[in-house]
Amino acid sequence: MRLTTIDAVTVERLISAAVAAPSIHNTQPWRYRLDPDTATLEVRAAPERGLRHTDPCGRALLVSVGAAVFNLRVAVTHLGWEPVVRLLPVPSEPTLLASVALRGSSASHGARHSADLYDVLWRRRSSRFPFSDRHRPSPELLAELSQAAQTEGATLSFPPPAQTERLLRLTAEAERRNAQDPDRRAENRAWVRDGATDGMPGASLGQQDPTGRMPLRNFTGLRPMHNGLPGAAFESRPVIGVLSTAHDRRADWLRAGQSLQHVLLTATARGVQSSLLHQAIEWPDLRWALAAAPEAPGHVQMLVRLGYGPHGPATPRRPARDVLDGDGE
Repeated sequence: MRLTTIDAVTVERLISAAVAAPSIHNTQPWRYRLDPDTATLEVRAAPERGLRHTDPCGRALLVSVGAAVFNLRVAVTHLGWEPVVRLLPVPSEPTLLASVALRGSSASHGARHSADLYDVLWRRRSSRFPFSDRHRPSPELLAELSQAAQTEGATLSFPPPAQTERLLRLTAEAERRNAQDPDRRAENRAWVRDGATDGMPGASLGQQDPTGRMPLRNFTGLRPMHNGLPGAAFESRPVIGVLSTAHDRRADWLRAGQSLQHVLLTATARGVQSSLLHQAIEWPDLRWALAAAPEAPGHVQMLVRLGYGPHGPATPRRPARDVLDGDGE
């Protein structure tokens, strides 16, 4: 069956699912357009919502959009169709990052698997709280998460403790640099927005580790997290997954975002909390150092912290009508 029209209610459901994806600083740097003649949703970058200092080459923006594309695939499948995705479909239009056409019926095994994640995508949260040291994700669960990443064309590896400590030291060094860079400090603070439909509400930033063991991003940009700030001590043996791709092109960044979201939704479905450590990836020399280990081949796109602990708070999302170009009918 080939679709020729999509009603407005369906479009809103699809876009609402897409924008539930995580994005750097909750910038939500995307726009959507429906081509009713081909039943295709175009996913475009919103460059004005990019981070000029933190993400000058737009890598994090494309990872964010890739996560939204995965959510869109899940929603299309849930509604009974097969999503046909093309990344960077028109080279002459650099802001057109992906197209998702609605085709036939979702009969494939992969489509059914994605449909199972539809309810989960509304429950996924980033948790910046301490995780349990006693109850840790099992090897079987970590293997399932690695398989989810591989399905989307990326690799998710879990380094041993000594390498994990090295990754956290690099992350802490990046956070120290962020605290000393006036442009990045100002950019971070600009996205702390209480009462807005985007950005990070101050109340959502969670606990801070007074020991400095877990270098979560300091959105105030004033000083490193461990410098006397209040908070609970975090897990002593953190589980950190390293998400990487074989290449480092724009299409790889979009695939990394889809892989990341597949991992995060699978973890949520299994009751595992997650948060993202991407500070070191924002500094070219530190990003290179992240990959200088056999456990993390290729180009590192994200560090994912996983564990059992409190749910993170919901962050706001822009309504579908604000990110949809045209009439959507």
